[in-house]
Amino acid sequence: MKVICIGRNYAEHAKELNNPVPSAPVFFMKPDTAVLKDGADFYLPDFSNDVHHELEIVLKISKAGKHISEEFASNYFEEIGLGIDFTARDLQEICKSKGLPWEMAKAFDGSAPIGKFLPKKTWTDLNALHFHLTVNGETRQRGNTADLLFRFDQIIAYVSRFVTLKTGDLIYTGTPAGVGPVKIGDHLQGYLGDACLIEFSVK
Repeated sequence: MKVICIGRNYAEHAKELNNPVPSAPVFFMKPDTAVLKDGADFYLPDFSNDVHHELEIVLKISKAGKHISEEFASNYFEEIGLGIDFTARDLQEICKSKGLPWEMAKAFDGSAPIGKFLPKKTWTDLNALHFHLTVNGETRQRGNTADLLFRFDQIIAYVSRFVTLKTGDLIYTGTPAGVGPVKIGDHLQGYLGDACLIEFSVK
């Protein structure tokens, strides 16, 4: 199982970090050791002083495929959930300034909490999914898939040109604006529509 993350897929988030809006999907990967399941606590790493939350809709790949066309991409996932792409922003800035890869800032242990999944047939329109994140009961991020720069089908088709998708792989589809730091004691809850699909605490 691998975690594929799409970067800068909401224009407002790209702008808030002073990044250019991409003309094609940008993706990076996290190892399976980044995945944090079942509401397990997230422990702040000792190598960063600025870890940010990034709430994302996650697709769970349901069958293997490569060079998938957009026309058939929807056949490759049956469940949708929510996850957090934790980012050590201070390390990321150092890497970016030196033109280095971001793995140390993105792929560290526990950096990809994942919540429950629901069947995609739960919704009639996957291009109008509302989701939001609360931290200690206060809303921090709000997003809607209507604002995606690259839709689910486009993401699957593009990524599968380069990387074979396998059953159980997770695709984090990008985060909306509103990212920010977390601290010890914070309690995070992510909602897809009215359903709370991910909930955990920071230690």
